Amino acid sequence: MHPKEFRKTKNGTGHFTNLSLENCEIHVGIDFTKNKDINDIINDPSNICYTLYPHQSSINLNETSIGEEQRNTVIFLIDSTWPCSRAILAASPHIDALQKVSFTHTEVSKFIFKEQPKEYCLSTMESTLCVLKLLDHHQIETIEETKLERFLLPFEKMVEYQLSWG
Repeated sequence: MHPKEFRKTKNGTGHFTNLSLENCEIHVGIDFTKNKDINDIINDPSNICYTLYPHQSSINLNETSIGEEQRNTVIFLIDSTWPCSRAILAASPHIDALQKVSFTHTEVSKFIFKEQPKEYCLSTMESTLCVLKLLDHHQIETIEETKLERFLLPFEKMVEYQLSWG
C-alpha cells in the first residue's frame, strides 16, 4: 500500500479489503526491496507469488488458472493510484519481476465520487472481488457464494455515506 493510501483510513479500499479477507496483510511503502516480510513471502519455496497488475504478458485469470499443487498461491495487490503503482513497481524490482496476473471484466466502478483514470479501472476492493470470483471459478479457492455477494457491502455503504454528505 502506498503511504498516501494508508492515510485514507475513512475511504481507503485497501483497508476495507484487508479487513474483509482472512489471509491478508498490509505493507506500507514504496521501495520494498529490503522489506523482510515481503522478501520472506517471495523467497519461501512453499509459495508461488504473483502481482495483480495489467501488463501485456499478464496471465488473464478469465482464461487461465494459476498456482501449483503443494504451493500456496500468493497475490500481491498494489493499493495506490496508477502513477504511484508504477512507482512502487519501479522501486521494488523483486515485486515487479513476479509473474503478473490480470482479468477482464464488464464492471463499472461503484467508487463514483472518485474519478477513475479509465472506464475499466476499479478500486482495490472491486478488483479483489473480481480476482476472488475467478480463483473460486478455477477452484484455487473455495468461497461461499453469499460471501462473494456480500464482499463489497462495506465499500458500498462507505460510498453511500460519502454521497449522503454531498
